[in-house]
Amino acid sequence: MTIERKPAWLRKKIVFSREHGTKSLLTNLRLNTVCEEARCPNISECYCQGHATFLIMGKNCTRGCAFCHVTKDRTPEPLDPMEPQRVAEAVRQMKLKHAVITSVTRDDLPDGGAGHFCRVIGEIRGLGAKVTMETLVPDFQGNLQSVRAVSESSPDIFGHNIETVPRLYRLRPQADYKRSLEVLKNAKAFNPVLLTKSALLLGMGETEEEVIQCLKDLRQAECDFLALGQYLRPDKINAEVKEYVTPAAFKKYEETGLALGFLHIESGPYVRSSYNASSYLDCRR
Repeated sequence: MTIERKPAWLRKKIVFSREHGTKSLLTNLRLNTVCEEARCPNISECYCQGHATFLIMGKNCTRGCAFCHVTKDRTPEPLDPMEPQRVAEAVRQMKLKHAVITSVTRDDLPDGGAGHFCRVIGEIRGLGAKVTMETLVPDFQGNLQSVRAVSESSPDIFGHNIETVPRLYRLRPQADYKRSLEVLKNAKAFNPVLLTKSALLLGMGETEEEVIQCLKDLRQAECDFLALGQYLRPDKINAEVKEYVTPAAFKKYEETGLALGFLHIESGPYVRSSYNASSYLDCRR
């Protein structure tokens, strides 16, 4: 059953009163963000700091994960060939030192949108400024050429989220746990200096043993970074919250993961894969 009442550590307010024009800039450049489309609880905090995670390739996803608020559509709009330049312009105007680019899943495209990711990376590199980049990609249906194209475009971090434990993949029926692990493993194989990253949302019915096994599986795939956060139901049509994971449990998972060999872990109720994103690279400096 759904747990309706949130505990004290999960009562963050979303306030845009000190947003400093981030939303206006993105609107003027006709850019989407996962912050808005996925109803991220950190949106006002990030926008106030002048940060955002760019959502490329449209607003409509060809998959229907039960926990995600992004609009589902099996026939999404065509790619916008000018979007990569607009993303780079936003990076320039926002004076970002670390840019995070993710996308909807586009199973309708032969390469899953890998070429579009590469063009965005190229446009940002073309700014000439020292901007580190993180790409959070879909699984490309396991297309190795697509994985290779993005990994060899050399983002600083190649991210792909496994999202939940294998037993709960009924919540994302078009995905495959082993395939996602292979995406991370192959990205590193194609570009050994690449840093890889994944994320899990907790509280959807997983057990502690299942989470720890996921950590082990990710390390087996040579994943370097990990984000662990609490699943918060974005809408009544989405999957129910089964548990509010305590801060102490998040800390335990962080300690377990670091002992397994992850280079850096962000673990806490409000953590998302792109939240506090630059901290992952800070650990290497």
